[in-house]
Amino acid sequence: MSGRDVEGPAGERALDEEGAALVEASVLGTGGGGPSADLSDVSFRDLVAEMIRRLGDDPEREGMRRTPERVEKAMAFLTRGYGLNARDAIGDALFEERHDNMVLVKDIEMYSMCEHHLLPFFGKVHLAYIPDGRIMGLSKAARLVDVFAQRFQVQERMTDQIAEALWDLVQPRGVAVVVEAYHLCMMMRGVQKQNSKTITSAMRGVFLEDSRTREEFLRLTTSVHSPLS
Repeated sequence: MSGRDVEGPAGERALDEEGAALVEASVLGTGGGGPSADLSDVSFRDLVAEMIRRLGDDPEREGMRRTPERVEKAMAFLTRGYGLNARDAIGDALFEERHDNMVLVKDIEMYSMCEHHLLPFFGKVHLAYIPDGRIMGLSKAARLVDVFAQRFQVQERMTDQIAEALWDLVQPRGVAVVVEAYHLCMMMRGVQKQNSKTITSAMRGVFLEDSRTREEFLRLTTSVHSPLS
């Protein structure tokens, strides 16, 4: 990890060892940046077919005959983040610029897979940073989110990973990330609460140290007004 880590106030949860290792691997390219999982082996399709049988259906009937193949392709797509890393996602889109005010990219659509039940969770990511001599290409914010969202995840760790990658790679004065998501594992099973939203946040640098900067970010992310509407 970078020496740029900033300790938060009492009660601020540190990255767990597993999460920290995944962040470092994705940022430095030492893991999570290799080739995407190879699901082309027919045995994967056999496993899907066996699951269908055990759940009480027939994988050989007309409507499900190609389901194992479709599941293979879907899972490869939904977990393609394992073949990405944050450094490559940002690439050379860092530009020297004397801009020292907040840069906020709001409402980045996000889809991920809960690692506990392998069910989707989805929502929006709000990402901001205070530059320190250089800025990042705006489209790279969404690409950075995809690196960590498109794999088996928990929302809390994903939020920290996005913030830490931006903090290490762009080296700004501060980083703030808020993720708002709906979890199908809560909506379709278990408590079956259809409208509950999970919100997580991660702050670095001046967003931790300066309450006014933090409040400005939170105010902007919760504003419903848009100058384009």
